[in-house]
Amino acid sequence: MAPGVKAHFPAFHRSSNAGKVGRVTTSHESRNDASDAIAIEGISRNGLGQIVVRLAGRSEPVVDARVCRCFPWSLPDQYISIRDKDGNEVVLLETLDALNGDWQTLLIEELRDKAFNPQIRKVLSHKTEFGVTSITAMTDRGEVIFQIRSREDVRVLSPRQALFRDADGNTYELADLNALDKTSRHHLSQYF
Repeated sequence: MAPGVKAHFPAFHRSSNAGKVGRVTTSHESRNDASDAIAIEGISRNGLGQIVVRLAGRSEPVVDARVCRCFPWSLPDQYISIRDKDGNEVVLLETLDALNGDWQTLLIEELRDKAFNPQIRKVLSHKTEFGVTSITAMTDRGEVIFQIRSREDVRVLSPRQALFRDADGNTYELADLNALDKTSRHHLSQYF
């Protein structure tokens, strides 16, 4: 365990600091820096596989906690929200770096397993029939085939990065167009 790891309650719980973004603080920071922070006393899984978060000053732990990224595409490793089972934010972590290894690993695994966002590594085939484009791609999670109907199914994030949303609502991430092989770049460059 990493005693002294602290995180801020979300802004709506703190009237004196409304509008501020909370952050993880550590025990060696001055009292002034951590005055509105609470200590995370533990993060674990119970027998049902639910995440349990123990916070200083709370008699009952947060059982069946949910973990989500506030900015999944632009800052995936920052601003991690821990919420109760009803979706109410109880802690906002600026980063996972201040957490001990076991807690950090648990939250990283939860975030990875929660979202199905395969990263496109290579395009194996690309064909359009009757206004529907079918893409067969090798991803970090294996080979997939997905269909997109229009350019509205492609969200360009930067000149080299995009998200492809298929008819079922699944999202496939292209992290860097330039990192693909020549044939894959040729197939996907039309969306940029």
